[in-house]
Amino acid sequence: MPNKTRKTPFRAPAGAPRQLRTAEDFDAAKTPRALEEGTVRPKARPMPRAHATAADPSKRSRHKELPGKPERLHKLLAQSGVGSRREMEALIAEGRVNINGETAQTGQSASPGDRIKVNGRLVHLKFSNRLPRVIIYHKPEGEIVSRDDPEHRPNVFTSLPRISGGRWVAVGRLDFNTSGLLLFTTSGDLANRLMHPRYKLVREYAVRILGELADDARQRLLDGIELDDGLAQFATFQEAGGEGANHWYRVSLFEGRNREVRRLFEAVGAVVSRLMRVRYGPFILPPKLKRGQVMEIGEADVHKLLTDFGMDDPAPGRPVHKPRER
Repeated sequence: MPNKTRKTPFRAPAGAPRQLRTAEDFDAAKTPRALEEGTVRPKARPMPRAHATAADPSKRSRHKELPGKPERLHKLLAQSGVGSRREMEALIAEGRVNINGETAQTGQSASPGDRIKVNGRLVHLKFSNRLPRVIIYHKPEGEIVSRDDPEHRPNVFTSLPRISGGRWVAVGRLDFNTSGLLLFTTSGDLANRLMHPRYKLVREYAVRILGELADDARQRLLDGIELDDGLAQFATFQEAGGEGANHWYRVSLFEGRNREVRRLFEAVGAVVSRLMRVRYGPFILPPKLKRGQVMEIGEADVHKLLTDFGMDDPAPGRPVHKPRER
């Protein structure tokens, strides 16, 4: 009797990494509400299939890393997500960093295999042979962007993928009652550059106010208003629809001071009832990404991001994390 062999169907490999969104994708949403609820598809942009049950990201890509060369300790700690380079230099100067049981010195380098502790806690260093990870989180209202809150309110970090040997670093903040795009990365150095004023990355918001805004008030917001912490102004100001007492506007600015958008509207007597960030630099809030969901940026776009900010980019072909939607 012939031996019957069951044929296993061929499965194609995963698709190419997701590219960065463009302003055209956001315009396809047409209204801030459609963008928030995730009911509108972007224009002709293929989407990777979302997984109903996402695998634990901490268990992915368990592979051997290529041997890394010695690098400055403060740089390694920054790209490992502990903090910015400046913060790491301060910790080393204060004697709060140990390397192989000895107090680290300013300017000291570390190599693969060295045991590094910060404030007594072991840190898994990430050398330059691995790309940092970057994710977009659609933050809902009612979450704080902090791990330590005396009021014990819900925080954004509990919704992020778990990682081992590092931590997520928030790129800027959003208020407790503000929703929308929030960036995270495993590289403190990259996060610091994304926030630094010299790069002038645009922040765009969808704002709903009670009632209409007078033309002279709008012009004041564009010309500049003196706030408690200095002059502030919007770079752009556009109508975005609305009915009755609620009117939506889209505004942008090139800095991220505390509650700056709300304070600017309050200065002209307007009451902000909803506020949602829809863009940060080259990143656009994907129309299909619902509140509380995470999307990881693809390898090609992370490479481009590092190049644009003048950071050391791992050589092509070295191990990287594959993008995954969660």
